[in-house]
Amino acid sequence: MPNQPTPKGAWIQMAMLFIYMVINFADKLVLQIAAVPIMTELHLSPEEYGAIGSYFFLCLAVAGVLIGFLANRVSTTLLILLMGLSWAVVQFPMVLTVGFGTIVICRMLLGLGEGGAAAVATHALYKWYPDHKRAMPTAWLSQGSAVGVIIAAPGLTWIVVNISWHAAFGTLGLVGLLWSIAWYFIGKEGPLVEPVVEVNRSDRVRYSALMGSRTFIGCVIACFGAYWSLSLGLTWFVPFLIKGLGFSQSIAGSLSVLPWLAGAITVISGGLISQTLVARGVPTKLARGVVGTLPMIIGGCFSLMLPFVGGGWAEVILLMVGTGLTGPIYVVCAPMLGEFTPDSQRGGVIATFGALYVLSGILAPSVMGYLVQHGDTMLDGYHSGFRVAAIVQIVCGALGMWLMAPAIDKARVRALRTAG
Repeated sequence: MPNQPTPKGAWIQMAMLFIYMVINFADKLVLQIAAVPIMTELHLSPEEYGAIGSYFFLCLAVAGVLIGFLANRVSTTLLILLMGLSWAVVQFPMVLTVGFGTIVICRMLLGLGEGGAAAVATHALYKWYPDHKRAMPTAWLSQGSAVGVIIAAPGLTWIVVNISWHAAFGTLGLVGLLWSIAWYFIGKEGPLVEPVVEVNRSDRVRYSALMGSRTFIGCVIACFGAYWSLSLGLTWFVPFLIKGLGFSQSIAGSLSVLPWLAGAITVISGGLISQTLVARGVPTKLARGVVGTLPMIIGGCFSLMLPFVGGGWAEVILLMVGTGLTGPIYVVCAPMLGEFTPDSQRGGVIATFGALYVLSGILAPSVMGYLVQHGDTMLDGYHSGFRVAAIVQIVCGALGMWLMAPAIDKARVRALRTAG
């Protein structure tokens, strides 16, 4: 329905879900802001620190699938409330004196609570916006990650430097608790799909058919490459600035917002370009697929130049651009999957998609930790880690662009639904 109106009150839910994503990424960010003090206090090696990040992303991936399928059967409003509360609770033990094991357990529990967060929020958002109006709301929702970093990084850095890294975790726990209370009173289920208890099962398609589609596989591969770089940004960017380039804790914490600022610009621009092209009737292979993958390929090429620019600010700028250009891929994939996925199965499909590409987050922090610990110098190790990330980003972007075929998959799913 190209002229289907947006329900009244959609912007309020959009705003609440945006803040939800702000908190989500602030919770992820705090570990790298506090990385050097934590490694110093607990005498952690680079490999041990990298393992903390990998354990977190492992739990994030596992929970993402389970929560996504649960979203097909349970109110997304309730799920989001429970997830928000869990994020708050697991921050509070970090206020106390802790060891390596406690940090690992708390980050794993956070990963379990955050698994599928973006997918469930996207699924909830799509109950408020019709298909032809989803690109920009998706872009704004994804910007919760960038804003979370931009807002949280300076504040968390100040707390770490002037109070303690323990207090930074406690602050996020309080913020998450306050948001959850607000969501309890404000959050509502969108009216644009049938309630989960009234789903017409004859409208469903085999999940193997949906997840075996070219577009699904292409989206997973492309986002796998983009998330490799993002997970390094969430775990290793600040330690790289401090230990690799020699910046102070205060400056490094503030500089950590730069890749996210670049990402914010590319995400909003990519979402606007994509939505405009779709509205003009441009095939979504181009309007969504190419618009999402081409920037990340270009960004990977920028990152490959990192060892050759002489260090300092030049490397910061290259990383800012190289990783920031991965942003548009997160905007275009969910709408592409939504083109051919039945409403009753969308939550599970999007969550499984998210859980699969997040698997790169399990590998990337540990690979970087290994290369840093075993490099000829620490800076050489960091350069090797970012070189691997750039190659993964380029290859996955190219493969994703080639595979994505939403028009073909939409026709195939339509035929399956008719035959069923």
